[in-house]
Amino acid sequence: MLILNKTTGVFSNLSKGKNYEFLRSFNIQPGKLFLHKLVLGIETSCDDTAAAVVDETGNVLGEAIHSQTEVHLKTGGIIPPVAQQLHRENIQRIVQEALSASKVSPSELSAVATTVKPGLALSLGVGLFFSLQLVDQFKKPFIPIHHMEAHALTIRLTNKVEFPFLVLLISGGHCLLALVRGVSDFLLLGKSLDIAPGDMLDKVARRLSLIKHPECSTMSGGKAIEHLSKQGNKLHFDFKPPMQRAKNCDFSFSGLQHVIDKTIMQKEKEEGIEKGQILSSAADIAAAVQHTVACHIAKRTHRAILFCKQRDLLCQSNAVLVVSGGVASNLYIRKALEVVTNATQCTLLCPPPRLCTDNGIMIA
Repeated sequence: MLILNKTTGVFSNLSKGKNYEFLRSFNIQPGKLFLHKLVLGIETSCDDTAAAVVDETGNVLGEAIHSQTEVHLKTGGIIPPVAQQLHRENIQRIVQEALSASKVSPSELSAVATTVKPGLALSLGVGLFFSLQLVDQFKKPFIPIHHMEAHALTIRLTNKVEFPFLVLLISGGHCLLALVRGVSDFLLLGKSLDIAPGDMLDKVARRLSLIKHPECSTMSGGKAIEHLSKQGNKLHFDFKPPMQRAKNCDFSFSGLQHVIDKTIMQKEKEEGIEKGQILSSAADIAAAVQHTVACHIAKRTHRAILFCKQRDLLCQSNAVLVVSGGVASNLYIRKALEVVTNATQCTLLCPPPRLCTDNGIMIA
């Protein structure tokens, strides 16, 4: 209820007329019979406008997504009011495309599920407002969805995974380790004490001005770091993983980012270039940063696995670690986690890359 109250105040400027005109545009043709319950999932928690229709057996009937990445690359990061406006401009089209691809009309839906937290309030508000109008018009149940729980459970769409299992969620806005004991039963083991790994990688990419690099100009910060790292030497810079003596499963990235910023500033002085120009050592810095982040994530995850096994919270023989979120698509970080799971006799599972990032399927 708190989320509803906080968000409804920020999108009162949305055009009700346009939304109702959209809702009336559907041609309702009774008589079509669906054997399974159908749920429309809507996701607008950050900078992707997404929708999908999924049935109760896990079949994806149709989906659509609009990414704002190109716009936010030009502004150097996500500006909440800009993200909100882009959601407003695209949500009707995206929902209609998902329903059209599914060959489903709103009247044939069993429910509408929408992300309500966590995320950017201005972005969340757009999806919530649209959804509430939709369920009011067609008298459908509304299901509020926790964004991180949806990420954690996505793997069950593609793999047969039994409870309990360990999940690591790493993205641009979140970083947490949790034991998943059931659909709505999570035990939080660790979280970032400051910023998320994806956020840190984006900031390092901006500080290195990788958008000016000919090979990285159309990539997000994290993707640019991963791409450039292949050309660099991770050993040229010795960045220490954070929290090496901390006896918990938490993460921290802001201190590391501060050290990296100081290193970049020093290298700019040595090379005699101004901020905004590309360092000759940019690839080496990118490789060292990626390696340090991977080591930090792997070590904290290793602690969580050992803790769960010692307390019999996970099966000793066939324990599963699920890694999801945008940063989970980084293959170097994934390989570091494979080393951990191999050493602890666990199975590492990751959703397909398109399901690691924000999408409507996971919400549905």
